[in-house]
Amino acid sequence: MFPVFRRRMRRKYVVFGMKFFMETDGKTLKPKNMETIEWGALGFDYTKTDVNARYSFTGGKWSDMEITADEYIRMHMSASCLHYGIELFEGLKAFRGVDGKVRLFRVEDNARRLQSSAKRLCLPVPTVEMVVEACKEVVRRNERFIPPYGTGASFYLRPVMFGTTVGLGVKPAKDALLIVYGSPVGAYFKTGIKPIMVAIDREQDRAAPRGTGDVKVGGNYAASLLSGEKGHKMGYSNIMYLDAAEHKYIEECGAANFFGIKDGKYITPKSPSVLPSITNMSLRQIARDMGLVVEERHIPVEELESFEECGACGTAAVISPIGYIYDMQTEKSYDYGDEVGKNCMELYTRLQDIQYGRAEDKYDWCTVVL
Repeated sequence: MFPVFRRRMRRKYVVFGMKFFMETDGKTLKPKNMETIEWGALGFDYTKTDVNARYSFTGGKWSDMEITADEYIRMHMSASCLHYGIELFEGLKAFRGVDGKVRLFRVEDNARRLQSSAKRLCLPVPTVEMVVEACKEVVRRNERFIPPYGTGASFYLRPVMFGTTVGLGVKPAKDALLIVYGSPVGAYFKTGIKPIMVAIDREQDRAAPRGTGDVKVGGNYAASLLSGEKGHKMGYSNIMYLDAAEHKYIEECGAANFFGIKDGKYITPKSPSVLPSITNMSLRQIARDMGLVVEERHIPVEELESFEECGACGTAAVISPIGYIYDMQTEKSYDYGDEVGKNCMELYTRLQDIQYGRAEDKYDWCTVVL
């Protein structure tokens, strides 16, 4: 039994193929009436769906997958995740394609990155199969929440894992909970892809060298909130962070990877404190397919002057082309124009075509679930 669940729950076991799952009923709000959902108007926010999937680790072993309608967890006030940030998460999407099939994009890569984060935080490490099967099951069980093709919307999955061991001292958690849930989300750009404005803030760092910047843990995002709010109040969509050691090199753009294009090259930062973006991995391969030379290296901030195009990339938006960058401290600015560059547009289109089944998936990035 999970240490964080409600005391009173009805359980039943169901079989899918050769796998056994435990179902529980929790007291939760009812999902939205599907007829009231305006798929094109959805933002990037949480919408209640039918079920989520859970595994618990206790006594040195993982439980079977549990399927529950309960949105809530009950945990001790001295649980390690609440005090010492022993928490990690992932983000990926499922797309309903032009052929009606539902595809998960690079789910195994997300599972492997989750393993890396768990190892860094000394949490129990789930298998790739556990994460993949939970994602598939959440997609299957919430099929009615997967947006129709052509709306620009998709089904976002959020695996989240945290230590639940009770105690006061700073030490690795011996108990953990892994949850995978999903929510329909709208297109990042409601009126089509367009450039954003970004500000450089040298007064705050996102992650330190040899810290946790290269894994997907909550503390990295908490550290970005203050400068993010500062930028938003000034009218900028994102903050560009420089390396914490010397403040000379570009690292990340908000919660996304950065890339620049010039002289037939796709250039992206190489740093031990940058999260290895799965979207960026995909774009690098597509860039090669387009005939661009891919470089992963240090990017001096002064090099911004020479880029023909640049952008931020991640699961939420795929690509956010950058039209203008302002350095808060030096007051220097870099203007790339109001139009999306041809390379950014082609990268975006090619990746979306694969995700929605409009183009051949020659690298086997997609997993057809339905």
